[in-house]
Amino acid sequence: MTILLTGGDGYLGWPTALRIASRTDDRVVLVDNFARREWVENVGSRSATPVAPISERLDAAEEVLGITNLSFVEGDLADKEFTDELLGIHEPEVIVHAAAQPSAPYSQINGERANYTQHNNMQATRNLLWGLEEQDLTDTHFIETTTTGVYGAPEFPIPEGGATMENQGEEDEVPFPAMAGSWYHLTKSHDAANMRLAHQQFDIPISDVRTSIIYGAGTDETQADERLATRFDFDYYFGVVAHRFAAQAVAGYPMTVYGKGEQRKPFGSLEDAVEGLARLALMDPEERESGHTVYNQVTRPISIVEVAETIADVAGEFGYDVAVKHFENPRDEDETHEMEIENDRYLDLIDEQRVTFEEGMRETIGTISEYEEIITAHEDRFLPGVLED
Repeated sequence: MTILLTGGDGYLGWPTALRIASRTDDRVVLVDNFARREWVENVGSRSATPVAPISERLDAAEEVLGITNLSFVEGDLADKEFTDELLGIHEPEVIVHAAAQPSAPYSQINGERANYTQHNNMQATRNLLWGLEEQDLTDTHFIETTTTGVYGAPEFPIPEGGATMENQGEEDEVPFPAMAGSWYHLTKSHDAANMRLAHQQFDIPISDVRTSIIYGAGTDETQADERLATRFDFDYYFGVVAHRFAAQAVAGYPMTVYGKGEQRKPFGSLEDAVEGLARLALMDPEERESGHTVYNQVTRPISIVEVAETIADVAGEFGYDVAVKHFENPRDEDETHEMEIENDRYLDLIDEQRVTFEEGMRETIGTISEYEEIITAHEDRFLPGVLED
């Protein structure tokens, strides 16, 4: 059996690969084109944690963790010829598709980056799905990390999957409407629709894992050796809000809450995200939910103000004196939105939440405080507009 994991050099992909490979003797093939490293460099930033070359990562996985079933292929999934060759050679029985340009702010910079984001993300997914159909691999379990951002911010509880639409006294179950708020998030709305269509037309088993804002600097596997560390981005474009706040705390820079900060966002730990993907990848076909399944990968919605206050409190435990300041919100969003989101299917998958937000921030600050000099040297990357400097 072969498990193909795309985005294998990334923040989520790399620790997921280590978790999967440590639990099976089957081949785990990683694919990446190292674009994330280039994107972050292009915005003038870098990962706070040193990211080793992939060859060193693989060597460390064997030396430290005893993992011998990991291999790596460099290539661009937006290239159909490459993707077809990849599928033809390895004939995966499971694909964990985590490759994407994942930044909403990056996709909003200008038309060039919006076009790139949409082409890169959607073309890769279409190439994989059509590749499975054209090479008679439609029994392959296709797992993709989309995003809870496809839901937008509706004024009702978000379902874990479809929605019930009513019109003129009649109702039916329909796919949740695309309510994405950025050019990036819309790529995942399209991916979700394309996966549904691929299941309907090709009968490919689909797990659509709608990923929340993930927090955490590592897992047990990535923290076993510095060479195994996953990346930790903290700039405005690629650092999620919790990571940016944590880095600002370490740098002695006021935490920037945009607007009122009362809006709740969906959060989940890196540990929980990795565990969910690993369980899906290794699940016996007879045990997993058949057909097309949506998982809301979120453990708790948290307000931005609570995020900031929690990080300030935890940072204080490490001797950092942190201020929280409010700035004008550059995003068009409801600053008081009380998000409610169903996640029963996802919690059943992982059994229970493993890392709370407070615990995750304690681990995060403990890790990145070792790289305070790197963060401080790039503190001008915390705020929007840096590409215009």
